Amino acid sequence: MHTVFGETGHIMRLVLTLLLALAGSAALAASPEDDYIAARDKAIADITAQVSANTAIETIDAQNEKALADLKQRLAAILGPLSVKGFPATGTNNIESLNASDIGYGMLDGLRYAQSDDGPSIVVSTRGLTERWLKSKSTEAEADFKLPTDIGAALKLDSFYTQAIGSDAAFSGTLDFPLKKPDGADMVVARLGGWTQDVGPIYEQHVVVAVVKGDRALIAEAPASPAVPKIAACDSIWAAADAAAQKAQQGNEGSDQDDSQASDPANAAWEKGDADYRACMAERLPGDPSFPALLKQAQDLADGMTGK
Repeated sequence: MHTVFGETGHIMRLVLTLLLALAGSAALAASPEDDYIAARDKAIADITAQVSANTAIETIDAQNEKALADLKQRLAAILGPLSVKGFPATGTNNIESLNASDIGYGMLDGLRYAQSDDGPSIVVSTRGLTERWLKSKSTEAEADFKLPTDIGAALKLDSFYTQAIGSDAAFSGTLDFPLKKPDGADMVVARLGGWTQDVGPIYEQHVVVAVVKGDRALIAEAPASPAVPKIAACDSIWAAADAAAQKAQQGNEGSDQDDSQASDPANAAWEKGDADYRACMAERLPGDPSFPALLKQAQDLADGMTGK
């Protein structure tokens, strides 16, 4: 009997050891997000190596498209179909290129859902992928590109939208909408602003709404409807700043200063004028007859993304 019990105990210990080993393996198994990141980083490394080797651009572009198609499938499996009224169920890559020399490289990992190129769109990611992306941006050397790791803090910054969902222009915010947080949402930020490559008024404004709900991070963007009106008092502020900047620029022509020194006073005047113009719009626009409709547009986008 002693021998039987001894063998039984030995077998039980072996079974327990195997179970623990299997549990450990499961815990260490890569998640779908881990697999996505690994595939993305490998594709970037491969393309970077091809660029360094002076490989033909046609070959690099083909490799880029193939890798993007693979990443799209991985993201679709992670995210599942989108269910927001007015938007398609399937999306395209938000990242436009895996080649660091291309426009659209380094954008937020996710899928973009849109009926057309210039209409409303929604970019969907996961909280985990968004946090990883923010972590990578927190180490940027240039201050203009550095972002906080906290999602809530990042969503309040123009630079977040510029880098996350923009490709060839910067987002310049005009004001934040006072939205009611939809049921089930962990956080919501709604902003009015525009895309630009320069300072000064942006007359084609967009409503941008970011929602974090559970494990999902969604960013909707739509042309402002109605169009944001021109406000004479704010336009006058910009016109005065623009005139002062041009005068400063002309005054430095022919001086012994180098170009960067000569342009400093002019650039400072333009940047201050831009900031003053946007502050004026943020102060006066809420009193304009168009504002309730703009607020409703932002609220409807937020409610739609949370399934309300």
